[in-house]
Amino acid sequence: MKRFCYLIGVILMVFAGSCQNQPAHKSSELKARIRNDSYFPFVKAKALEVMKAGFNAGDGYREVWIRDYNTFIELAAQVNDKSTLKENLLVFFRMQGDDGNILDGFTPKDKIGGEEYNFHYSKLEPRYAGHKNTVETDQESSLIQAVYKYIQLTGDKTILDENIGDRKVSNRLEWAADFLMTHRFNQQYGLIIGATTADWGDVQPEHGWGVTLDANTHPTIDIYDNAMFVIALNNLMEIVPVTKVKWENVRNSIAQNSRTYLWDVKNQKFIPHIYLEKGSPFPKDFDENAIFYFGGTTIAIEAGLLSKAEIKTSLNEMIRRVKLAGAGSIGLTLYPPYPKGFFENKIMNPEYSYQNGGDWTWFGGRMIQQLIKNGFVDEAYEQMIPMVKRVKDNSGFYEWYSVDNKPRGSGTFRGEAGVLYTAISMFEAWAK
Repeated sequence: MKRFCYLIGVILMVFAGSCQNQPAHKSSELKARIRNDSYFPFVKAKALEVMKAGFNAGDGYREVWIRDYNTFIELAAQVNDKSTLKENLLVFFRMQGDDGNILDGFTPKDKIGGEEYNFHYSKLEPRYAGHKNTVETDQESSLIQAVYKYIQLTGDKTILDENIGDRKVSNRLEWAADFLMTHRFNQQYGLIIGATTADWGDVQPEHGWGVTLDANTHPTIDIYDNAMFVIALNNLMEIVPVTKVKWENVRNSIAQNSRTYLWDVKNQKFIPHIYLEKGSPFPKDFDENAIFYFGGTTIAIEAGLLSKAEIKTSLNEMIRRVKLAGAGSIGLTLYPPYPKGFFENKIMNPEYSYQNGGDWTWFGGRMIQQLIKNGFVDEAYEQMIPMVKRVKDNSGFYEWYSVDNKPRGSGTFRGEAGVLYTAISMFEAWAK
């Protein structure tokens, strides 16, 4: 436990000024409520329990996903030694594509049998088969962020000098960033592109499965992909300082262009998409900007793209829309949902289903963390209660929740466990 001081270190640092604007008596009352909260010990213990069972995303997934691992590595560090944490990261580098791209996840070869799928293989890692949902553009950013967290958690910078094939990990991190600038960058807007998806989701509307770029794809630009890249570049420049010469201007440009082209000043929200050469896959009379993207907004806050006033405005809008939806928490993916029939994949077809308006603590918990970091501790605690309550009510972590707060998808979802564990630790440190 002593080896993993990153979580507490970050917490203490971000809380230095978090109470300056809060009356002393109110702060004292909130601290007492946090210290005496009955849900927090249960959720933390449950999170540690499910983390001991493995690194796959949840019991509905056999794969280790980088976008998930990036959000529960702090939790994983509490029950695993650093060599285990490190090995999982190194697998992604051994399976890195010839163009620098990073896969979504990997699974042992002996678990796929004769299944037909577009698996990826690498001579550097013969034990595993990999996969990539190419409609999304967060895999490279997620791995960079996860390596950063690993170093902060363990103090082990030697991972950067590990030789994988003919490149060190430090070089492979830059190679991953180069992939985005070479293959996923739009010169006109100066931003990262991907397929049309629902906020941070990885399902496009054009066909039944919807996870692979193809001739039917409508390329677009959204805030989630770009905010993730801004965070990744901040992390890369910190752990590999020599990269600052190359990447600082890129980071600044993407941050500024995200504000210029994606932030709707009038409505104080991010627009869902900038459509490129093929236009939108949705009907011409559909007002997509009526939709508020909860997850992308959260990651933009983490990337430092919003002021404190804009964070508060965004939170108020989340709360307002949760009430309109009748949903359980600010983990709501988006509101209003895309109308039925806009996505061919059936799991996206009903309104308030899966990534189309499902309620995901996986992102809601990250919003809680950002509220705490930015001094909105009272508001964070209020919005946290529905999330921890349903963990106890359902005796576990679920991938997402229906609009009427019923558990759905994979059980023992480690992404949810990870973000809640970190948020609770932040609350507890603040309350001390």
